[in-house]
Amino acid sequence: MARWFFEPGHTSAEFAVRHMMVTEVRGYFKNVHGWMEFDEADPLRGSAEITIDARGLRTGEPQRDDHLRSADFLDVEHHPEIWFSGRVARLLGPSEFKVEGELTVRGVRRPVVLDVRRTGEWWTPWWEDGVDKGPKLRAGFVATTRIDRNDFGVSWNSSLEKGGVVVGSEVAITIDVEAIRE
Repeated sequence: MARWFFEPGHTSAEFAVRHMMVTEVRGYFKNVHGWMEFDEADPLRGSAEITIDARGLRTGEPQRDDHLRSADFLDVEHHPEIWFSGRVARLLGPSEFKVEGELTVRGVRRPVVLDVRRTGEWWTPWWEDGVDKGPKLRAGFVATTRIDRNDFGVSWNSSLEKGGVVVGSEVAITIDVEAIRE
């Protein structure tokens, strides 16, 4: 079984959530680390672990970022990281999988299913201290899921007239991974 590590400079996580009942607000995390075990010949034995530094959350609005990092939302002072650990559960096609696992946000762990698509692989240079020590095999993966943020204790909200809310409950999550085979 091949072991791969996530190249943090080219791996990221994104979230999108409804705002004021009319639009989506998107945020990003760039400090994403992890590893996976994956073999194209036997993908059902695959597994992965991901760690996201929640303190690095960015939406493009510093005041909103501070609020999202506060105890009202992610409470990064007490819960600086978001984790996922899972295993390939089902093949959907030659490059598509269901990965079942557990997501931990704010110290609350819940089961989630990721829809994962392998986007390709390529032999590439590997630069260390200005020297090409490659080639290294790189592979790309995109994982998506949707969660109810209230299930993780991320439940701050404010009501709008006629029954609306400031922040929607459903959060769409996308993780883009560039993995390098060890």
